[in-house]
Amino acid sequence: MAFQRDVVVVGASAGGVEALRQVVRSLSADLPAAVLVVMHLAPGAPTALPQILGRAGPLRAVAAAHAAPLTAGVIHVAPPDHHLLLDDGALMLSHGPTENGHRPAINATFRSAAVAAGPRVIGVILSGALHDGAAGLGAIVERGGLAMVQDPSDALYPGMPESALARVTTDHVYPADVLGKVLDRLVRTPADAGPAEPPAPTLLLEDRIARDGVRRGAVAEELAAAASGYSCPDCQGALLEVGDRPGQFRCRIGHAWSAEALLGARDIELERALWTALRSLDEKAALAQRMERDAAGRGHAGLTGRYGSTARECATAAERLRRFLLSLSQDIEANP
Repeated sequence: MAFQRDVVVVGASAGGVEALRQVVRSLSADLPAAVLVVMHLAPGAPTALPQILGRAGPLRAVAAAHAAPLTAGVIHVAPPDHHLLLDDGALMLSHGPTENGHRPAINATFRSAAVAAGPRVIGVILSGALHDGAAGLGAIVERGGLAMVQDPSDALYPGMPESALARVTTDHVYPADVLGKVLDRLVRTPADAGPAEPPAPTLLLEDRIARDGVRRGAVAEELAAAASGYSCPDCQGALLEVGDRPGQFRCRIGHAWSAEALLGARDIELERALWTALRSLDEKAALAQRMERDAAGRGHAGLTGRYGSTARECATAAERLRRFLLSLSQDIEANP
């Protein structure tokens, strides 16, 4: 049976604004599909992305609103600190668990579209670091939808496009300016597919976690998952390994992490702990030096020597740690 692909979900992150502008610029004013855009945003920061995309092309772009109808020819932009989901032909904003530290998360929107619209969905991955969206794009393809990916060589940050292409096979890999033109044609071309398979239990569970918000036992109650031995950076709870591929984790209340994102979070935690240790060493050295002077002023030779030794040891350790932390910063600058 022929049908139209009338739901387009687009995910972008670092370097994604310009890619989004190029895609939107190529879409026609009579686009017969609704467009949902998810970009990683800081939780408390306002965003001008709807205005930017509205000026970039002929389509109206709006901040997505809870319970608003899914409207063809309109770009619905996920607001900060909310997942953008689909619910029976309407938009749903959720404060569900973060995924890889992000809310909105691209995977959450893509999975929701896969569950709600199946083969009618076109998923698009644009520039971004790491790999949010790859698992969601896989869910779209598994449900009979279509995958489109920005050519990694055209992306300012190729991590997300490369991860998406490692997860799915698609012929639709284009520079951003070409991708929009092809997308405009695809939503107008009748598609023909057999009956879509029902969503997998794991897909339904992950979609429900994004909808229901953080609740105790969200994973453990319904999914036999192996303990990973790692802890969740968001809540410090135990992480369980879930999904049909290795390296995918959720804690018991629903926060989701990939292995690569978890490794990055551990880097941040380690650096923060080391800077805290450096501050403690500096303060301990300064305090010991003060106590050394006070002891010397009172004529206590034994205490003077002890405090002086402590001050020197702490100053030496602090200098070594400071050099190590500065070398980490230089490595990051040399290999962004």
